[in-house]
Amino acid sequence: MNTLSYKTISTRKEDVKREWFIVDAEDMVVGRLATRIATVLKGKHKPSYTPHIDDGDYVIIVNAEKIRFTGNKLNAKEYIRYSGYPGGQKRRTAKEMLQHKPTDVMEKAVRGMLPKNRLGRQMIKKLFVYTGTEHPHQAQQPKELK
Repeated sequence: MNTLSYKTISTRKEDVKREWFIVDAEDMVVGRLATRIATVLKGKHKPSYTPHIDDGDYVIIVNAEKIRFTGNKLNAKEYIRYSGYPGGQKRRTAKEMLQHKPTDVMEKAVRGMLPKNRLGRQMIKKLFVYTGTEHPHQAQQPKELK
């Protein structure tokens, strides 16, 4: 018999090494980009992925206002929010959201793909979304996300 022993490696939060990635969202489809970013924020792209540890990387999105939707989603997709008061439900189409708050479109898309618990709230803090090409994270030397 072979006497090799294999051990499952479980990452500890002290052992996590984080990188910075930058994504140019110009002419990219919202959902497809959001799934890729959610994977990086979770850390599933790493061989050391551990489900109960936040071992994901930081992601910077630039040109968020130039993102695109497929089909008729630009006019048909609605973002709903509720103030908590009677009659306080407000709706905006994707087209209106891109005009008023283009960064929220990507943030909401990625947030919906992360866990709905304190781990997911910790992961979303590593996402930075900006309109235009300028961002204040040059010191971190972000790499291009393929």
